[in-house]
Amino acid sequence: MLADQVGVRSDQVTGRTWGEKGKTPVVRRSGNRFSVNAMSAISTKGRMHFMVFTESFTAEVMCRFPDRLAGHFDHKVHLVVDGHSAHRSRKVRAWLAAHPDTVELHFLTPHSPELNPDELVNADLKHSLPRQHRARDQAELAAETRRFFRRRQRQPHIVRGYFGGPHARYVLDENLMSF
Repeated sequence: MLADQVGVRSDQVTGRTWGEKGKTPVVRRSGNRFSVNAMSAISTKGRMHFMVFTESFTAEVMCRFPDRLAGHFDHKVHLVVDGHSAHRSRKVRAWLAAHPDTVELHFLTPHSPELNPDELVNADLKHSLPRQHRARDQAELAAETRRFFRRRQRQPHIVRGYFGGPHARYVLDENLMSF
């Protein structure tokens, strides 16, 4: 499975608007800023697992994700991640050493986000969040984020499509992680 984390902010500008010719359009917002984070993992078979959280992405959060992920499988999970410092932290290495038969991490080449199809999940999430109705608080933004991930879980054909990009086809060619 390939995994990545993403942050979503309440003041993120998405989509387009219109305005009278010669007048700059103004998009009204409350001015409140809040965010939520998420971590997801996808497989070539169209499976998706996720976790939405409000705290910063740290080694502690990273340890929670593979622990939850492993509960969904009866075999060892191979998780491909980027070089984020939380992924390489001492705490995560200790957790992995304590669970050698549960999860194994593999790292992508540094500075190559295009090799991770889960980056397309992040782009899809940010594009899919409601444009007209903006979340009024962190709980509402977290609920919208969870709704997106649950919807994608029920759409394995879309999850498989994330692997169709030219830079991600290597995963399908090798087909090493197809579960």
